[in-house]
Amino acid sequence: MTERVLALLGVWVLVAVVSAQDFGQKKWCPRTVVLSRTVHEGTRSRERRDTKARGSSFSLCKLKLTASDWKKLDQNTHETAFHGDDGSSFTLTWVGDGIGVILVLSTISAPVGVVLGGGSSRLYRSEDYGKTFHDISHVINNTLIQKEFGIGTGPGNSQKVILTADVPAFESNGGVIFTSIDAGMSFKPVQLPFHPRQAITFHFQNPNYLVTISVNGGLWLSLDFGRKWNKVHEGVHSFMWGSDITLFFSSSPNGTVDADRRGELHLRRTEDLGRTSTTVAHNIFSFGYIGGFLFTSVMERLGEPRVIYVSSDQGDVFNRAQLPSATIEQFYSVLDGDEDMIFMHVDDPGADTYFGTVYTSDDRGILYSKSLERHLFGGEGKSDFTNITSLRGVYLTNVLEEDDRIRTVISFDRGGEWRLLRKPDNAECGKNTINCNLHIHGEYSRYNGLAPLLPLSDPSAVGLVIAHGSVGDSVTSAWPDVYVSDDGGYTWARTLRGPHHYSILDSGGLVVAVESHTDRVIRTVKFSTDEGQCWKLYNFTDQPIFFASLASEPGTKSMNLTIWGYRREEEYRATWVAVTIDFQHLLTRECEEQDYVEWLAHSDAGKDSDTDGCALGYRETFRRLKKESVCRNGRNYVVRREQSPCLCTREDYLCDYGYYRHENSSVCGTGRLQGPRPGGVSKWRGEGTTDLWVMNSH
Repeated sequence: MTERVLALLGVWVLVAVVSAQDFGQKKWCPRTVVLSRTVHEGTRSRERRDTKARGSSFSLCKLKLTASDWKKLDQNTHETAFHGDDGSSFTLTWVGDGIGVILVLSTISAPVGVVLGGGSSRLYRSEDYGKTFHDISHVINNTLIQKEFGIGTGPGNSQKVILTADVPAFESNGGVIFTSIDAGMSFKPVQLPFHPRQAITFHFQNPNYLVTISVNGGLWLSLDFGRKWNKVHEGVHSFMWGSDITLFFSSSPNGTVDADRRGELHLRRTEDLGRTSTTVAHNIFSFGYIGGFLFTSVMERLGEPRVIYVSSDQGDVFNRAQLPSATIEQFYSVLDGDEDMIFMHVDDPGADTYFGTVYTSDDRGILYSKSLERHLFGGEGKSDFTNITSLRGVYLTNVLEEDDRIRTVISFDRGGEWRLLRKPDNAECGKNTINCNLHIHGEYSRYNGLAPLLPLSDPSAVGLVIAHGSVGDSVTSAWPDVYVSDDGGYTWARTLRGPHHYSILDSGGLVVAVESHTDRVIRTVKFSTDEGQCWKLYNFTDQPIFFASLASEPGTKSMNLTIWGYRREEEYRATWVAVTIDFQHLLTRECEEQDYVEWLAHSDAGKDSDTDGCALGYRETFRRLKKESVCRNGRNYVVRREQSPCLCTREDYLCDYGYYRHENSSVCGTGRLQGPRPGGVSKWRGEGTTDLWVMNSH
């Protein structure tokens, strides 16, 4: 990383990826939120500096909250103070879907080198979306629960919960878990024949099937929700569920030390829930399973670069993926994928390059086309690659340009073409700015304390995207503002000044936000019923709190929002506080047919009627809520869409492996430019032996 980039990032500190951890992109668990009272040093002075740096032309659109609406909110705002709880962190987990149950685990952080003995964790339960909480620590006998992976919930609406006790390995022959089948109303202790090294993982469909790895590398499986456990294999490094009941795991050969570092792992598969297992691949460095594709990173000869092999039939047959090899200093990462296509990042050669190339696959996961060069992928495995789920085919990320500037690019055709974001009409760049565009802050900004949240979207809120960003010729270290797009990222509007925490409720009918501060207390929540065009302000408490997090039920169906924070009582004591606002008593009218409007996705006024809205082979017209309609979509709201096929154009095709699109051109080629054959076929083979064009999946 050059000094110019470090100067650009200012207060940011990027740490190099020390080990080449393939497929290293971790998925956030939407059911769980971890709160902490940690305050970062230096935040106050930095905030003063960056606040002055921003222009003053932006004016927030505020609507007055009527006295009757204020009274309704007061009557439906519920505050809970957790007096006497010294926990330094709270872990919130939603149980089931739409039943309103939240479990809160309070834990204490011990100083490094200090072993806690005879301690206890606090466990709280709410069954009304956080309006009231009850201390139920007695149901687990006040047992100390693991802080890092102490609580897990079953899939869907199973209402099954597992708590993993914090039992030192040297004190017992096995660990202890507490299991619940009634959403945490009661728990049953279970003695384990091993000590778990990581969280106990549920099967994605059957909550009775549990699997984990012990501290000594044993793979353990339970088929009856933890009552009995069987050891499947020794020397296991990692595992993943495949389709149905298939389970994959990597293991070291007997007596082999550091096999994962040298690429000597075996990939094994069990299709009968652990009764038998077979080896499906040798000499792997790591593996991953996503979208029906099984990937292995293979070191074919000791010390040589790794290559990717992929299987689409659960490991029966592997084919070498048409991707560049990676040395020990490089890594692969599956950025996103489904059964149609995979986005794969391949790190560029050289130590600490902080960028690589994004490739997109065909529907077999074998042939890859170069999609984006100089894709930013820095320390701690942080990538800004984001799937905008509110509109089909839209992805957003950041690139590290050759001039050392970081810029945001967006694709509306699943990686076929990338472009800079348009500058919002209500935001201006500096006088000396040559290229004025909007740039979005992602995972790097959050990791380094610059932006508190990642871009937010949801399939139920069609076209809506909320993100932190700034205008200019690149990403800067100044505090970002909040920008909103109502068309999936084509156009944006600046909506809030400074960093905020935000949430989407009622399938997009309600957006809420709270200012992000670590150096002063807050008492006001902002909410909008027109996708962030204008906001109403409400003081949710008489006693301000230091903000910790916004929390709402996973998805966007709920109309209950909980604001978490704490109040300082003494120099070394603080009280956690939860304030839950129920907005459904404010938006009491159910939306009717006249409250909605037909909206053509991917529409561009510059296109003719034959191609307007055509993306990846077909058009989509949605029924979406009018911005001026103040009503409630409701929990039963379902997105309504109509699809119609349309003729394919060059933009619907990906360049095949070894070919790429020239800048400002839709034509694929190497040194000799060629184009696709007409006719809209799903795949076309060129006159030679190489596929030149591959239809972009949709």
